Amino acid sequence: MTEKLLHFIWQFQYFNKTNLITQEGEELVILNQGALNTNQGPDFLLASVKMNNITFVGNIELHINASDWYKHKHSNDENYNNVILHVVWNYDKPLVVKNKIIPTLELKTLVAKVLLQRYQSLMEFTTKIPCQTFLPALTTIGWMSWKERLAAERLENKSKEILQLFQESKQHWEETFWWLLAANFGIKINQQVFKEIAQSIPVQVLAKHKNQMQQLEALLFGQANFLNEKPTDEYTTLLQKEFQFLQHKYKLKKVNAKVLFLRMRPASFPTIRLAQLAMLIHNSSHLFSKIKELKTVEEVKLLFDITANDYWHYHYKLGEKTDYAPKHLGSQMVDNILINTIVPVLFAYGWYNKEESYKTKAIQWLQQISAEKNTIIKYWQTAEIAIQSAFDTQALLHLDKKYCKQLKCLECAVGNKILKTV
Repeated sequence: MTEKLLHFIWQFQYFNKTNLITQEGEELVILNQGALNTNQGPDFLLASVKMNNITFVGNIELHINASDWYKHKHSNDENYNNVILHVVWNYDKPLVVKNKIIPTLELKTLVAKVLLQRYQSLMEFTTKIPCQTFLPALTTIGWMSWKERLAAERLENKSKEILQLFQESKQHWEETFWWLLAANFGIKINQQVFKEIAQSIPVQVLAKHKNQMQQLEALLFGQANFLNEKPTDEYTTLLQKEFQFLQHKYKLKKVNAKVLFLRMRPASFPTIRLAQLAMLIHNSSHLFSKIKELKTVEEVKLLFDITANDYWHYHYKLGEKTDYAPKHLGSQMVDNILINTIVPVLFAYGWYNKEESYKTKAIQWLQQISAEKNTIIKYWQTAEIAIQSAFDTQALLHLDKKYCKQLKCLECAVGNKILKTV
């Protein structure tokens, strides 16, 4: 038995309540189990019970062992003065406070064994998903409702992180968006260094040079430390000269982190991503301001319909010539940017400004984007959970990370349903 499970059992009254008797021999009827208290003090507040036909209103404290009351020194804490009932799993000691006996209810013999067995099964799972053998558990409508809450939780969590960056950017939405967009172009392996590159080049500097493609690439490749070596072709020489001038002009701070090429296809090389990012800046201005006023995902995708400049048709790295292959930003990458940058920033913007229309639009856009494909999502597909869009996959990724991996089955709608149907 754990305290969390004990709280769960009491909160949802998952025990036999017929002819309840306290350890002191009093007849007990639970009128209201109280509200779960997440702050200091008794576990459940404003409860009401009837003992020997007398109604009591007050608080309820739960412990695994009755003697835990003394271990936790509640007798000396005035927050516990209004406890009307002590609920325990194991009654090992009577509770006497200020010469007064506090009635105690022992639950050990009142809870169905199958509930305990199911809980143990969830905690000691051997499958990829703790409750896999019990799925789907929820109805179709139940899953829809739970996924809505999960997706909202995920976006709210991301919004908190975004708003921290927003404060770092001195409350500049375009700057914040630029940092996150660049980080997204770095994918996982170069996410942090791409973010540092973006933070080293203010959006105002980019805006001044947006019409000069070579200057944009010089800024990005220079800050990524790709222009430190002796050039091996004319284009790299040109970029190096441009960067030396711009670096001095804007007093750009050096980025010390190293860009990596590990375990990736040439089309995803950081050099290609930087070139595509430069083209995106070249093609647009005030990008976030423009995006947040668009109506549909398709309109957003048109903004990201870009190809790196001609030099990159014949190169994957500076100075290393290859066969012709246009470096177009793929649809999968555009979806990735929508899911991981555009939708979260749009939601955060709506949250910060208390404008529900932007939050609603962010969720609607998620529902219009194709479902993601990864190992975690495959497990849920195997369990025959409906997955139709990125809205579903984002919800399930959040479920996996924040509930399944942390074994928070008691806080999960699925786990709750599994334990309830005993």
